[in-house]
Amino acid sequence: MNNYETVFILTPVLSDVQMKEAVEKFKALLVEEGAKIVSEESWGLRKLAYPIQKKSTGFYAMLEFEADPTVIAKLETNFRRDERVIRFLTFRQDKFAHEYAVKRRGLKSTKKEEVKEN
Repeated sequence: MNNYETVFILTPVLSDVQMKEAVEKFKALLVEEGAKIVSEESWGLRKLAYPIQKKSTGFYAMLEFEADPTVIAKLETNFRRDERVIRFLTFRQDKFAHEYAVKRRGLKSTKKEEVKEN
């Protein structure tokens, strides 16, 4: 099993419920194929660097997971078929990227704990 990270941008015309539903669809697909979801982040509505399909903003979402390489082809096929997805990028993490991701998640959890304590 390899470690992967995928970032995808959803069209900005979706409501929050529709956006969360789309993310859940892709998470369910991964779990169904035997992948283990390690981390999920919603980066919210952000401005795009350049217009895509005449849209200047989009909902960003990031999934980090462990899976077999065969799962990636099925995931990307579903990204291409779903009209809500504007762009996507999936890459395999090498050991350095994986260590950085673990450290980044650790930092986020400690920041959340600090905020709760104050």
